[in-house]
Amino acid sequence: MQLTLDSLYKTAPFLISQKFNKTELCLILTVSNLLFSLTFIKKHIGYQFNLLSCISGVDLLKSKYRFLISYELLSILFNNKLRLKIFIDEFNAIPSITSLFTNASWWEREIWDMYGTFFEHNIDLRRILTDYGFEGYPLRKDFPLSGFYELLFNLNIKKVESVPVFFAQDYRSFNSESSW
Repeated sequence: MQLTLDSLYKTAPFLISQKFNKTELCLILTVSNLLFSLTFIKKHIGYQFNLLSCISGVDLLKSKYRFLISYELLSILFNNKLRLKIFIDEFNAIPSITSLFTNASWWEREIWDMYGTFFEHNIDLRRILTDYGFEGYPLRKDFPLSGFYELLFNLNIKKVESVPVFFAQDYRSFNSESSW
């Protein structure tokens, strides 16, 4: 069965759609329709998107909705790809889809660790790529490139300690316009 927009318009609640080729489709959903839409396209006999291949996040710093979360699904039976996108601000939570796809837990943990977006009802939401004492979210575009702390070995006490970052030289502002 070929994936068509007409069949999805009649059944799934989405806002905008894009079709890339015969087998790849992108839908933009609201957060409130995420669980219903994922359940529907997973269980429907005509779609059967039962393989979650990836969840990724994007920081859109100066937009109304700060984060874009993208879910990529595959229908092995029909050889179709589907990408679902939702936009969310940094203060609201996203419902976890671990009840539908158990492998979503790792990707939700990674997005929470890197961007700080919270997933409701994820039972194992803890740091996965950064240290437990790490402050901030390193993939946010407003995170400083140098970080807040650095680890240094103290020869006097013979221990590694975490100290605030100190720059011996101030940042310089460079004029990129040529004087030639």
